[in-house]
Amino acid sequence: MVAENPDNVVLIGAAAAALRDEFVAWQCRIRQRAMRQAGGRPSPGMQPRALTASGDPLLPAVTVLLVESEPQDSTALFRFQCLKTLDPVERYEKALEILCADYFQQPGNFSDVMTALFGPDSLIAARLLRDGRAILEFEEGPRAYRVPCAIAERAAGDSFHQATYWHNYLFNPNLPAGVRILSFTPDWTHAARRHDAAR
Repeated sequence: MVAENPDNVVLIGAAAAALRDEFVAWQCRIRQRAMRQAGGRPSPGMQPRALTASGDPLLPAVTVLLVESEPQDSTALFRFQCLKTLDPVERYEKALEILCADYFQQPGNFSDVMTALFGPDSLIAARLLRDGRAILEFEEGPRAYRVPCAIAERAAGDSFHQATYWHNYLFNPNLPAGVRILSFTPDWTHAARRHDAAR
C-alpha cells in the first residue's frame, strides 16, 4: 500500500516535476501494454482508488484517461472512426490499431491532467465535484503513487471533454446522453511514490 499520510512531505521545483514526468511515463507504458496485451481492458494502474481529501475511502476504482496536452488531432481521428462504421467489432479493432501503434510512445505529448467519464446521474461524480478535491491511489506491480488532485467538470466544448468522450465511445458506443466528464489535476508538491512512503 501507499503511505497513508505523506502530506508532511512537500516536493518543490525539480523534484515535483520529476515525479510528474515519471508518473506520466509510467502511465503511458502500462496503457500501451494494456492495448497490446489485454485487448484494451483497463489494468489496475489505470483504475486508482479514490479517497476523500482527508483520506477516507470514496471509490474502490475509477477508470481514468490520460489525455494529450493538445488532443485535437487524435480526437478528430477517434471521432472519425466512431462515425465511420456502425459495426462495434470493426470500431473496436480500429481503436486497438490506433492505440497499439505509437500513440503512447511519447509521454511528453501527454498532460498530467487526467479525466474520467461518469453517467449523467452519477452520485459519485456529484460528490467529487462537491468536495472539489480527492486523492487518487495508483498501484500496479511494484509501482504505487498517491496523488492529491483538484476536481472540475469539463464543459461539452472543452478539448479534454471531447477527447475523453470519443475515446470512450470507441470502446462503448452505448454511452448515454448527458455523460459527465471530470478532470483530475494533480498537486505534485504533495504527491508520493511508494519508496517515498517507506522513508
